[in-house]
Amino acid sequence: LVDTPNRVARMYEELLAGYEEDVQKHLMKTFPAQNSEIVIEKDIQFYSLCEHHLLPFFGKVHIAYIPNDKVVGISKLARTVEVYARRLQIQEQMTTQIADALEKNLSTKGVMVMVEAEHMCMTMRGVKKSGSKTSTAKKSSTAKKTTKVETEYWCKGGPADMSGGYISNQQATKVGYSSPHSHTTGFNNYVWYGNALTVVGCESVFYFKMGNTR
Repeated sequence: LVDTPNRVARMYEELLAGYEEDVQKHLMKTFPAQNSEIVIEKDIQFYSLCEHHLLPFFGKVHIAYIPNDKVVGISKLARTVEVYARRLQIQEQMTTQIADALEKNLSTKGVMVMVEAEHMCMTMRGVKKSGSKTSTAKKSSTAKKTTKVETEYWCKGGPADMSGGYISNQQATKVGYSSPHSHTTGFNNYVWYGNALTVVGCESVFYFKMGNTR
């Protein structure tokens, strides 16, 4: 136990290193983009500390944004998550901070950030509901103005099939979308319903209604 205080101090220095980082440093290097196709980075793993109990919460961050003539290296999206995750946090605040940082530094046409996490302050103490997860989402102000971004959560255990199985034809009709056209990228599966791009995650769906951009 003699060295425990020093080990704990070094541990917290590592876990809270985000206070010493400036997110602008990571997002200042950009590259010209000649189109406005959506950029998606999903399943960015993170670990953070709850500011109320100093217990971990951890999970995945999904980021989607529409560039405005420039893009940032995809690794910088993960570094942005780390800057805010490695602090004393609450999930709702972290979600907003990531979205706001991307909007401010990249001048995007629209940003959406979704965070799914398990909180040890809820699973190992208190109500002790193991396996429960919290989902938060933030739409940027530009997304609210220039794109209609809606979030829906569907209880599906596996990956969505590319025929639009995540959303039935009845559901698509209900929200005003036409028949699906499917595509695959290296990062994500996504489906077009008319002029709405549906970004499909394991348990979540992003809708970016972007007018005549297809």
